[in-house]
Amino acid sequence: MKKKLTGIITALSAVTYSAIMSGMTAFAEGEESSVVTTVAGTATPTETGSVFWTLIFPLIIMFALLYFMVIRPQKKRDGELKAMQESLEVGDEIVTGGGIVGIVVSTGEDTVVIETGGARHKLRIKTWAITENVTAQERVKAMQSADKKKKESALASAGIVSDEPEKKPKKLKKIEENTGKDKDKE
Repeated sequence: MKKKLTGIITALSAVTYSAIMSGMTAFAEGEESSVVTTVAGTATPTETGSVFWTLIFPLIIMFALLYFMVIRPQKKRDGELKAMQESLEVGDEIVTGGGIVGIVVSTGEDTVVIETGGARHKLRIKTWAITENVTAQERVKAMQSADKKKKESALASAGIVSDEPEKKPKKLKKIEENTGKDKDKE
């Protein structure tokens, strides 16, 4: 994901750079025709709108893309991480940024006491150091599988059957084919 994002940003910056450079060269080449000298000897530009489109507009587009592709998703991930850190419960299995795995024993305002290892060592860590709540992820997976089973059982009780053939392992198919041939011989 990061490689793809880096590639996109690099391509966009190259396009923006080329647009800016072409705008600058066009502005420099057309300098004599775009400047009108008045009687007093001062020059006034006649095409101020072209400067906006060639220099400023690509920068605006680049910053908009940067916001929607980098900044906004990062803020979303930060918000989810903060919500996970605030919703820790006693008994949750967590992983810290340093790779320490433990079970939450008690929670405080900005610290958590975890129990690690077979010797039951207790560590007090800051909540910002927690990067993953394994127990919560398992709960979410269990809820998703339970919802899927409920949907399947509701379809079965309604008498709706899937049109898709059951997928059987190749070995089982061969065994069924061989037993079918044996029955035909008898």
